[in-house]
Amino acid sequence: MRTTCRSTALVLFSLLMAGCGFQLRGSYALPYESIYLAVPDTSVIGANLKRTIRASGSTRLAESAEDAQATFQNTLETREPVILSLSGAGRVREKRLRFRYGYRVVDSKGRNLILPGLIELNRDLTYADSAVLAKTQEEELLWRDMENDLVQQLMRRLAASKPVTPEAEE
Repeated sequence: MRTTCRSTALVLFSLLMAGCGFQLRGSYALPYESIYLAVPDTSVIGANLKRTIRASGSTRLAESAEDAQATFQNTLETREPVILSLSGAGRVREKRLRFRYGYRVVDSKGRNLILPGLIELNRDLTYADSAVLAKTQEEELLWRDMENDLVQQLMRRLAASKPVTPEAEE
């Protein structure tokens, strides 16, 4: 009796999940045969983006901009903590971590294939002087989470984009 109920519940749950449109996030297929990432070698975002593009398997990473159909350029990368509130003693109580990343994708002649974009991510955290080490570690974890989120957003935007033809831009 119990196994029948469990089986029925499992089948109903499976049908419910299939009916709601739930789907695991797969790899992204970029609309380019090859892409060059014009980002510094020390960039965490660039390294994660390269890893994600290699994992997709549909687009080749070019060694130079001349060998690529498209070039991804980083136009802005700022990380700034913003103080939201102070205690009565003038100590920080709440912070907002703001991460802004600008980008553009151009062809070999420097014409925009995708219009320049900007992604802004924010995370709020409370701060306590009694737990400085824990709050510092939490802040570092939030920055890493924002980096991963940024790479996923970039991949979604690149995969969903329809490249602007150079003739339409002129």
